[in-house]
Amino acid sequence: MTSSKLKIALATLALATSAGFPGVTSAQTQTLLNGSYDVAREFYKDYNAAFIANYKKTTGKDVKVDQSHAGSSAVARSVADGLDADVVTMNTSTDVDFLANAGVVAKDWTKKFPDNASPTTSTMLFLVRNGNPKGIKDWDDLIKPGIQVIVVNPKTGGNGRYAYLAAWGYAKKKGGTDAQAAEFVGKLYKNVPVLGKGGRDATTVFLQRNIGDVLITFESEVLSVNKEFGEGKVDAVYPSISIVAENPVAVVERTVAKKGTADLAKAYLNYLYSEEGQEIAARHALRPRSQTVLKKYASTFKPLQLFTVQDVFGSLGEAQKVHFNDGGQFDKLYTVK
Repeated sequence: MTSSKLKIALATLALATSAGFPGVTSAQTQTLLNGSYDVAREFYKDYNAAFIANYKKTTGKDVKVDQSHAGSSAVARSVADGLDADVVTMNTSTDVDFLANAGVVAKDWTKKFPDNASPTTSTMLFLVRNGNPKGIKDWDDLIKPGIQVIVVNPKTGGNGRYAYLAAWGYAKKKGGTDAQAAEFVGKLYKNVPVLGKGGRDATTVFLQRNIGDVLITFESEVLSVNKEFGEGKVDAVYPSISIVAENPVAVVERTVAKKGTADLAKAYLNYLYSEEGQEIAARHALRPRSQTVLKKYASTFKPLQLFTVQDVFGSLGEAQKVHFNDGGQFDKLYTVK
């Protein structure tokens, strides 16, 4: 073959490859980016592996899943500012609402998937040092003099918002007025030496920097702590009353339209509702929606009195306006140290 004929043949092959002509394969693997909250990283490591295997089995296609983790609100702001996440998996609906208002996520995102687009839930509990040296049993113990409480900043993470709302709701459920609830929560935050930026940051403050007597965090963080820092470092304490924390998910419409990954993004989130997805969630102490899986893991999810955000605050959106927006209740109760 002459040099000119070889060049033409190579050019034709290159054109055929880019055009996807029959018989010419292109080694393209679709990549999906999940923007998620801090303490979900271990869950998604396992979930992603299961999803990738199932997707290959059912479609014959390879897919790669990347993760971006920070405080829930910090991730939402990054996505709004241009981070090309295909999906967001959050721990508070206000962060997804923020993206919907920014035109990044569908306005009716709660109707795109079952259970208000929240495939799992969690609740807030206390992690104390091994042996519970301060004898912490319930929310009332957190306002005692000399007790140091580590918690996430409610302005940067859903973990922190749910901790705040759980404490407020506890005071209300015990018969308190809004004024008494404000006084109770104010006393609690006076015992907070430093606010974590996100759930993992708060855990680091508590365990690596060794600050505080108690960490308020999601139930699912207990397993992560034992795995990362070793068994026996902390004890989990379930308060008498806590809050239902929904973990909402959504497709980032802006990104999938640009990348052509809409079907992949939907498949990824839908798989969270599958028996395998629910099973993996339960193994990571995320409360599954599947009653079958929930019964199977009954020993993991200890019974306690739970209230919903709607029950006490109307909605997370209302709670956001009253408590967490600039100049709201949180700003009145807490001065950043």
